[in-house]
Amino acid sequence: MLLIGIILQINKYYVILITLPTQYLDRSGKHAKAICQELTIYGRPEEQFIELTKATGHVPESTVEKVYNQLKPVAPSFLIGKWDGGDIDTGHIGHKLLKEMKWAGKEFRSVDDGDPIMIYDAEGNRVWKKDWGHCSLREMVYRGVTSTTMIYDEKPIFDHFRYVSDDMVAGAMDTPKLFGTQGTYYFYLTRRTRSSL
Repeated sequence: MLLIGIILQINKYYVILITLPTQYLDRSGKHAKAICQELTIYGRPEEQFIELTKATGHVPESTVEKVYNQLKPVAPSFLIGKWDGGDIDTGHIGHKLLKEMKWAGKEFRSVDDGDPIMIYDAEGNRVWKKDWGHCSLREMVYRGVTSTTMIYDEKPIFDHFRYVSDDMVAGAMDTPKLFGTQGTYYFYLTRRTRSSL
């Protein structure tokens, strides 16, 4: 099968987008969508991940996974503080759910006490979503790397973190009992500055 390669420039990086020349219709039968198979970004893993967070459209999960797996671990104490949240749209259901929830980020007062889901209320205030409970931070092995994992107190969810910069971490949400085999939800947290607190 013939593959088509397109070279694009995103900021100072060149990316290679490989697509199949076929298209398929969505459920409504009205809109055609191109099938995207691979996306390669050059640079250090940390730089690659930052570029992925700037993507405005769909990004193949395999692309994010390759970059995430190369990132360094973080210690639980590194996460203590307030963080804004964002994600990479790989088609995972978590992207839609958190968007509808108006997800704002996470807050960690200590390794044993945190709020896993902060949202924006109707007035735009940043508030804790009580029905998602609290959480704790522990070191766990994930994909062969020991790093910090956020464990929900009341949900079968594990958020595995990796280092991107002093003010950003990459997250991989592991939810085998909640979303079945729908893949991994990739997101990121950016440390809140004093002016944004």
